Formats: sequence, structure tokens, C-alpha cells
Amino acid sequence: MIRISEDAIGAPVRTPETAAFWEAANEQRLLYAKCQDCGEPHYYPRRICPFCFSMRVDWKDASGLARLYAFSLSRKGRPPYVLAWVTLDEGVTIMTNITDCDAEALRIDDRVKVVFKAAADDSLVPLFKPVQSPS
Repeated sequence: MIRISEDAIGAPVRTPETAAFWEAANEQRLLYAKCQDCGEPHYYPRRICPFCFSMRVDWKDASGLARLYAFSLSRKGRPPYVLAWVTLDEGVTIMTNITDCDAEALRIDDRVKVVFKAAADDSLVPLFKPVQSPS
């Protein structure tokens, strides 16, 4: 069993474009962007829609629930870590890390939920962990 727990998370790089995202993360809120013109949700934090190039983009609060779309376990990392793509219930797929889990028990399509972990600068970073099945 490879137990994954984030012990050292690098501090996020903040820019004026991503400030709202990181401020929300410090409030334990996960944001994604949605274009007012084409209606497409997107992620990573940016103010221009990657689908239609509109600058009419709003920040939306995500539920924090998602499905595991794809993942890779890095055993050579110190500590080992799981890099993953998760698809939020809102329809946007994001790259993240999976934490607080047995990495070898992960399966595609598992339900995951956002958790916020402190980075090296004490700011909060959104990661995901498996949703426990009801017993």
C-alpha cells in the first residue's frame, strides 16, 4: 500500500489574473471560470475564454465534487504523489493532486472531493481526496 499525504506543497504563483482564484482558495472555495458568450466552463484561472476568446468570463463556485478521469502515481517523488485529472460535477476537467488515500486503491471514475491544504507560504491549495463510500 502506498499511502498518499501531501507533506510539502509548493507555494502557488499568484498573478493579477489569478488573484481571485487564490483568494477564494484561502476561503476554502474552489472556483472555475465560465464564459458569458459561449457558455463553456474552463479551468485554469484566466480571464480569456479558451473556446471563443471572449473576455466576458465570470468566476463560479464549484461544488467541490468530481470524478477521477485519469491519474498517475509517481513513486519516485519524495513523498510519492498522485497527479490526476478530475472532472468537476460542473463539467470542467482540471489537473490536480489526489491526497489522503491509498494510491493503489484508486480507480478511474472514483468520486473525489476537494480539500484545501497549506502550502509552503501558508496559503491554501485545492487538492482532491476520495469520497468514502457509505458503510
